[in-house]
Amino acid sequence: MLDSLPYSIFKRKDRPFYLVSFKNEITGEYFPAISTKQATKSAAIKTAVEWLRNGIPQKGSASLSLKMLSLRSLFRDIEITSEDAVFFVDEMKRRDLIRSAIFIGSKQDRDFGQFLEDCWTWDKSDYIAEKLRRDHSIHRTYVRSQFRSAQKFWLPAFIGKTLGGLTRDDIEDFIKSFESMKVSAARKNQILKAGLVPLKWAYKKRMIDDNIGAGLVMFSGEDRERHILTPEIAKSLFTQSWIDERAKLANMLAMVTGMRAGEIQGLRVQDMGSDCIYIRHSWNYLDGLKPPKTNKPRTVELPFPSLIMELMNLASKNPHGCTMDSFIFWSRALDSKPMESPLFIRSLRDALVKTGINEKEAAKYMFHGWRHYYTAYMKDKINEKLLQSQTGHKTLKMLNRYGEHRINGDKEQIQAAQLETFGGLLPETNFIGE
Repeated sequence: MLDSLPYSIFKRKDRPFYLVSFKNEITGEYFPAISTKQATKSAAIKTAVEWLRNGIPQKGSASLSLKMLSLRSLFRDIEITSEDAVFFVDEMKRRDLIRSAIFIGSKQDRDFGQFLEDCWTWDKSDYIAEKLRRDHSIHRTYVRSQFRSAQKFWLPAFIGKTLGGLTRDDIEDFIKSFESMKVSAARKNQILKAGLVPLKWAYKKRMIDDNIGAGLVMFSGEDRERHILTPEIAKSLFTQSWIDERAKLANMLAMVTGMRAGEIQGLRVQDMGSDCIYIRHSWNYLDGLKPPKTNKPRTVELPFPSLIMELMNLASKNPHGCTMDSFIFWSRALDSKPMESPLFIRSLRDALVKTGINEKEAAKYMFHGWRHYYTAYMKDKINEKLLQSQTGHKTLKMLNRYGEHRINGDKEQIQAAQLETFGGLLPETNFIGE
C-alpha cells in the first residue's frame, strides 16, 4: 500500500521536521527529499497532499506538478535527437509559447552581418544570382552602394546577432535610430533597404520564419529641391564656350530627351536613327554596357536634324576609329569605354558661370536635373503614357503594362511637343519640315 503512494514521509534523527520525497511518475525513482516544516507525521502527510494538488515547491522557481517535475527530470537525462527537438519546438509554437527557435547549424544559425555582406557581394550572392537568372535589372554600382550601407549602418548595430535571432522590435529600434540623421528621407530609406531587402528574400527562401520587415513605416518627407534651369538660361547656356564639346552635346541631348547620364554614355553609332535614338544600353564604370535601368529598350524621339548631325560628326572624330559599335561619346584614353560622366557636370557648371550665375549657385545644378527639366516642360504637352515612353520611368502599373505600345500619331505628337518646347533653345537648329 505504501509503495502505491506517490510520496514517502520520513524523519531523520537530527532533524525536527518530517521530510517528503516524491516519486518520479515516469521512472519510479524518488526525487531528493524536502522538508515539510511539520513536526508531526499527520501534518506532514497533509502538507504533502496539498503539494500534490497545488504544486511541489522548487528552489528559486514556481511550484511544479509532479507530472511536470517528472518530465523535466526525464528531459535532462535522456538523449534528444534533432527530430525530437523539432517536435518540441513545433509543439511550443502550437501552444503559442514561442515564435521561433534557432537550431545549431541551420540556415537561421548564421551571423546576420555576414549574411548581409554575402547578399551584397556580386560574385557570392545567391540573391543577385537569382535576380540575374530572372533577367531582373540589377547593376554593380547599386550592389556596391548597398554593400557599403550594410557595412556602415547595419553591421555595427547588430553585432553578434544571428539571422534567425532578429526580431521585429530589433528592426523598429534600428529605424528609430535614424530619426536624428541629417540626410533626406530617400537616403534613409535606401539605407534601410540594404537590410530589409535581404531579410525579405531570406523569408521567401524559408531561411527565417517571419518577414519581420513587412509593413514597417518608412521615412517620408520632401526630397531635396531639384534645381532646374529656366528656358532663358538654358538658351544662353548653349551659346557659351564649353570646356569640352562632347559634354556640351551630352547636356544638350539630355535637355531635349530626358535621357539618363548612363544612357547617353552607352550610346553607340548603331543606336542612332534618322529622327530618333534607340536606347538599348546604359553604361557605368563597374558593369560596363548593361540594359537600361528598367531593363527594357525604348525609342526616344529626336526631331532635330542638326543635333543628330552633330552627334554623328562627334562619333566620326573618335581617335580610335568609328564603327557601328563605337561610342558616340568616346573616351580619349580607351576605345572600350565612353567618356567619364563627371565631365558632363563639370562642363555644365563651368558654362553656367559663364552665363552670369555665381559658382555657389552653379554648384546646385546636377546633370540629372535635365530629366526633371524635360519632364517639367513636357508634362502639359503630351499625356503621361507618351511621356513615360520617352523617359523610361516606371511608376503606374497600368502605364508600365502598355507603355511600350504606340499608336498612330504618337511619334508626331511627341516630336511636335519637343520642337515647340526645346526648338528655340538649340543654336542653329534646322527643324524637321522646314
